[in-house]
Amino acid sequence: MVEVGRTGAFSVNCVGVERLPFPLSFSVGAADGVWRVTAAAAQAGELADLLQGAANGSVAVVALETFSYLDENGHPLRPSLIAVDLGVPCAVRPLGAWASGTHGLGEEILVLDRGQLPRLLDGTWSPYELTLIDLPTGATPEDVDALALVLGTTGFDEPVLERLGDSSRLWFAGHDDCYLALETRDPALPAAVLARLLTLLAGSALAARTDGSPVCVPEPGPAVAERLVATAPHWIGSPDTVTEDLVSIGLTALPSPWRLDDPMPPRADLHAVLDVRNGTWRIATPE
Repeated sequence: MVEVGRTGAFSVNCVGVERLPFPLSFSVGAADGVWRVTAAAAQAGELADLLQGAANGSVAVVALETFSYLDENGHPLRPSLIAVDLGVPCAVRPLGAWASGTHGLGEEILVLDRGQLPRLLDGTWSPYELTLIDLPTGATPEDVDALALVLGTTGFDEPVLERLGDSSRLWFAGHDDCYLALETRDPALPAAVLARLLTLLAGSALAARTDGSPVCVPEPGPAVAERLVATAPHWIGSPDTVTEDLVSIGLTALPSPWRLDDPMPPRADLHAVLDVRNGTWRIATPE
C-alpha cells in the first residue's frame, strides 16, 4: 500500500494558465543492458523505496537543491547539514567551486548506505533538484572523485551508466518535484516506476475527494505495468472516472515522449482501473 496525500506530485503540479490536472507521462527505452526512463509526475520521496531496491550498496547524492532548508540568512543549507538535521549518517566528499554550475553536480557529494535513502527523502522536505547515483559498498574517496569527473564531463543528453562500466546500476535525476529521468540496469525498475505512477495518480484523485486526509492505495501487480510497457514505450494518462469505489485512468500510447505543451489526446487506448474496495487493478479496453 502507498499513502498518498494532497501534497503529492500529481496534486501540487498543474498544466497551463487553466491549471489543469497534471497528467501521468512515461517513456522507456533500452540499449546495451541499460533502461532509460523519463516520466512525470513524482517527487523523489515518492520513489525512494524503489530507488533503494535497485541500487548497489551505497548511494551518492551528487546534486541537491532545495528551499526547504534555509539558514538564518535565508540561504539554502549545504546537503551535508541537511543530512545531519535528518539524522542520516553519510560520508561527505567536498568538490569545491569547480563543480558549481556543472549540470547534475554540486559542490559536495554525500555517500550513504542505500538503506538510508528513504530516511533522507522522508517527505518532510522537498528537493526541487536531486541527482543521485549508486556505488558499490566501500567506495573510496578516489572512487567518488572519479565519479564526479565522469558526471562533470557528461553532456546533458548523454547516457551516464555506460560511461561507468558495471560499477553503477542506477542514476536518477528529479526536477521541480515533478519530472524524473533515470537509468537502470534492473529490468524490473521501469515497470515498477510506471506502477507507482498509476498508484500516485489514483491516490491523488481519491485524496481530492476527502477532507485532506491521506489515502492508502494498493499498487498494481507487476503484470499490469509490464503489459503497458510491452504494448508501447510512450504513454500519457489522466483519470476519467473517480468514485469512492473506482478510479479509471485513461491511457494513450504516443509515438514519442509527451511534452508539456502537447495537447491531451482526444481518446484513450486503454484504461487502468482500480477497484478501491477489493484493492485490485486491471487493464480494460474502451467500450
